[in-house]
Formats: sequence, structure tokens, C-alpha cells
Amino acid sequence: MIELEGVPELVDPVMVAAFEGWNDAGDAASTAVAHLDREWKGEVFAALDAEDYYDFQVNRPTVFMEDGVRKITWPTTRLSVVRVGGDKPRDLVLVRGIEPSMRWRSFCNELLGFAHELGVELVVVLGALLGDTPHTRPVPISGTTSDADLARRMDLEETKYEGPTGIVGILQEACTHAGVPAVSLWAAVPHYVSQPPNPKATLALLNRLEDLIDVRIPLGELPEDARAWQVGVDQLAAEDSEVAEYVQSLEEARDTAELPEASGEAIAREFERYLRRRDGSAPGQPGGHATADGDTTPGTPYLRDNPSGRTRPPRPPKAGGDDEESSED
Repeated sequence: MIELEGVPELVDPVMVAAFEGWNDAGDAASTAVAHLDREWKGEVFAALDAEDYYDFQVNRPTVFMEDGVRKITWPTTRLSVVRVGGDKPRDLVLVRGIEPSMRWRSFCNELLGFAHELGVELVVVLGALLGDTPHTRPVPISGTTSDADLARRMDLEETKYEGPTGIVGILQEACTHAGVPAVSLWAAVPHYVSQPPNPKATLALLNRLEDLIDVRIPLGELPEDARAWQVGVDQLAAEDSEVAEYVQSLEEARDTAELPEASGEAIAREFERYLRRRDGSAPGQPGGHATADGDTTPGTPYLRDNPSGRTRPPRPPKAGGDDEESSED
């Protein structure tokens, strides 16, 4: 039995979830939920029992000192509530945790129990995967759902993915079977610069979430962090001519593919966001990652430290290799 004493009655609540691990390339998704929690001063009201879902040899607890007393933080998933003001008040239930090691169906059922008790009207799960996308272009965000009606109403893709999946895909399907409208938003992170943080991907996820749920999200320093990140990667890529050529080939492929989209709805969405933000201020672990073809890559970042202490991009993959990727939901 789920008891939610102390949680106020919520207004048009939306559950927004993200999980560290395979679904979280560059930590882009989990950082997005952490940003919402920080900016809106979320209050944690529940935490799942770590013993039920986590292998502590995979996700180890950490020890810290507080007022001279040793304490332990256990890896788990926590839920918090944030109250969003403005012309259209709306509450968010934020779910932030780690992809569970076991009992995924029970894990999803427990989260859905909270969603039911809180009257959640929509579940949005954020994810990030590694893809063949250049860091110099806007971050591709795909919004998918298993609900055909929801896809039409919210301008989303109806998921067609087949292959390995993570807790993002499992939770979305659990919502569908329980009759809870659910959407997943995926950011594509450049595979050649995969280490966290990736503020550009985090910012893109938050912008898409803002459009989806019609809530103004305070961005804080994220836009500046995203610009600084891109400048830093530009500098690193420029040090290696082969990497620079590889990035240029990705740019050309991306531009060619998106040329028909450089008008119409895409431009209208960006212009509407610009107008909204101009008219007022916003209210106050190691392991692999999902790739776009559902495979797993080692947690070692592509940009890594060399003996001189400088950070350099790797050699690009050889043409005709096994690095081609396509989108997961």
C-alpha cells in the first residue's frame, strides 16, 4: 500500500523520469531531471527500497561524513514534487534514479502505483543515446509513444523500434499496458564525445519537454554551458585533421538529410519558443550506454586523457565499419 502523507493535492501533474546508466549517454537525461529538481526546489517524498532492485556490486553505496558522523547513501530511485507557477500552474513529479539491476516489472509497477495515487495525467521518460550526429549541429530529439492517438495529438512518432531496450522502454510499455499516457524523449549524443556532462543535449531535452507539457522551464546557466561545451569540443577536434574531416562528413550528411525540414513546422516551433522567452522571464555510474542501434558501448569516453594531460579526440571509425546506428525508443 502506497501512502503519500504530506504530499499536497497536485494540479495537472506530469511525471518526468530519467535513469542513469544505459539510457543516459553523456548523463544528459538524468542531468535534465536534476536541473528541474534544483531550479524548482523539489521536495523528496519517497524513495524505492534499494535492496529490491539494485545489485550493490554493480551500483555500490557511498560513504560520507556529516557532522563527524559516517553515513551511507544507497543507490536508489527517488521521487520529488515541484510546483510550477505562472499563468498555467502545473505540478511535476520528478523520478530520478539508476537503471535497476533486477525485478524491472516490479520496479515499474511501483512507480505506476505512485503515478496512480498522485493522479498523474502523463508520464514523460527522458533518455539519451550515442549516435552519428555532429556536435556542431542542433541535438536531434526524437519523441515517441506507443499510443497512436497520443502520437497524433502531440506530434510524436509512433514507436517502431525492435531490439534491446533499457528501463526507459520498459517503463513506457508498462504505462501503455496500464492505460497511462506515456512519451519518451531521446537525445542523440555524438559518439566521439560521449563522456559527461553534455549540457547541449540536456538543454535540447529541456526545450523539447517545455514544448511538450507547455511549462516554462528556467534554464539558468545551461545555454552558456552548452556554448562553452561546443567551443571546447571544436578546439579538441581541430587538433586532429582526421577527426575534423570526420565531423565535416557528419555535418554534410546531417544537412543533406534535414534540408527538406528547414522550413515549416521546425522553424515555427523555434520562433514560438523565442517569442515565449522574449515576452517574459521563466518562473522561479560506470558502464555502457544505449547506442542508436540498441547496442552497448564501453563506459570509457571517446575523448580521453593522454599522458601529456591534454584531452584529444580519437581517430574516427573506418569507413564501412560496424558503427552505423539507427534510432531506439
